[in-house]
Amino acid sequence: MKLLHLFLAVQLITAIPSLHAQQNQPASNLQVKVQNGTLEGTQEASGIHSFKGIPFAKAPVGDLRWKEPQPAENWTGVKKADKFGSSPMQANVFGDMRFRSPGISEDCLFLNVWSPAKSATEKLPVLVYFYGGGFIAGDGSESRYDGESMARKGIVTLTVNYRLGVFGFLAHPELTKESAHKSSGNYGLMDQQAALQWVHDNIAAFGGDPNRVFIAGESAGSISVSAQMASPLSKNLIAGAIGESGAMIKPTLAALPLEEGEKNGLVFGERVKASSLAALRAMPAANLLKEAAAQGAFRTAATVDGYFLPKDPAEIFKAGEQAHVPLLVGWNSAEIPYQAILGQEAPTPENYINKVKTQFAENADEVLKLYPGNTSEEVIHSATALASDRFIVFSTWKWADLHSKTGGQPVYRYVFSKTQPPLTSAFNNTTPGLAGGTSKSTTDKPAKAPVQLGAPHAFEIEYAMGNLNGNPVYAWTAEDQKVSATMLQYFANFIKTGNPNGGSLPKWTALPAGGTATYMNIGVQTKSEQETTRARYLLLERVFSK
Repeated sequence: MKLLHLFLAVQLITAIPSLHAQQNQPASNLQVKVQNGTLEGTQEASGIHSFKGIPFAKAPVGDLRWKEPQPAENWTGVKKADKFGSSPMQANVFGDMRFRSPGISEDCLFLNVWSPAKSATEKLPVLVYFYGGGFIAGDGSESRYDGESMARKGIVTLTVNYRLGVFGFLAHPELTKESAHKSSGNYGLMDQQAALQWVHDNIAAFGGDPNRVFIAGESAGSISVSAQMASPLSKNLIAGAIGESGAMIKPTLAALPLEEGEKNGLVFGERVKASSLAALRAMPAANLLKEAAAQGAFRTAATVDGYFLPKDPAEIFKAGEQAHVPLLVGWNSAEIPYQAILGQEAPTPENYINKVKTQFAENADEVLKLYPGNTSEEVIHSATALASDRFIVFSTWKWADLHSKTGGQPVYRYVFSKTQPPLTSAFNNTTPGLAGGTSKSTTDKPAKAPVQLGAPHAFEIEYAMGNLNGNPVYAWTAEDQKVSATMLQYFANFIKTGNPNGGSLPKWTALPAGGTATYMNIGVQTKSEQETTRARYLLLERVFSK
């Protein structure tokens, strides 16, 4: 068997055309051989080779709807890889998402590669990036995830599509019964795992090293990273991980017991008058999307299915059964605004106290002690911190804390604090929203941006990936470019070595295995700071464990 594997490996290597030999040829002649056939990509002005819209699995349509991804079909001749594939099925949810795909489709399992390699023998480090969007929206074609800037740092960079919403996370008793693994519900996560397997099998053709594959993501993408680290299917396919705001730990999109997921699937079937799996599979994709997108119709969540997730991710990390790889992880300084606590109420101490008592019941006094609100200004700051912690900071902190204790590898933690710059003139009559999104103003006057206490959710993506210029909403300054250069370099160093430090960057210290920690504050004045908020997270740990 070893001789057979050696023979196949030699055959694969000799079949790979040299990227170096094609370097000076027209872009249309750039060809790479992967297991399924020959791809023809393009060469960007920077010299980076890009290959877009590569199928890594069969289209999950018909009988393959709600089945684990199947290997991609082979093709004959040369497949052009110069355009992004279709986006996964999704509603128009978030104002910050700007796709470059031709539209949405169930046939969406595509990935994109940016490579700086001049030959297929360079064994460069690899980054696989998973997009965010709450598992209900997103696409690998978004310009903020574009891999060209990271590739210019010497890293083969990929973005990956995965199924979303009801298409990616429906659990159902009939699905569990038909599964060889007696599981259901984690199809989007298994898409990601299939992409990682594709990378392992094919990335050498692009000059990448299959043994140096780092995974990264933001929000749902970060939650995905934590899940892939926890899964026995993926943990041996990755050499390191980056998480930007979010982990699959309660209360942030935590995985449900399989039985609960199955019940949710049955309730959804009843709602759409599809009493069987066959009836659900027979529904046109557009109808299924419309029904699932209705308020309260479908709850998108992973399941502890006994296969992809043998148990709850937090328990896997607690037991030290996750991938033992270096982790770089953090969150933004003002993930969501104080209104997530106060709603439409004014930020007065009285209103704040009432809201905390309503939302935290018997823990209200402790919450108010750690998140005080004695003045309106203090209310705004504390309510922002409390809303952000509850939304996504706590789960990210817990992930880092657990991995620092049981992962056997360094954990580097950050807080991103750069506030949004002014809007460009083209967007002056819009209202700034979360994550760089905007909505139309109701007046002809320029919209007044809300008071900023820090960096909002998802705002770091363009900085980390070196893609500020791909976002036309903001008038980026030299200050923004400097912060981006710093963050991009930290990430690139980490992907190359497992350590973000290097050159003249401020020294970043790994977390201790519990206790007081330092973290890197990435912003206008990037610097190492000591944690002062651990008591908040320990309180929330007790609150969310009930």
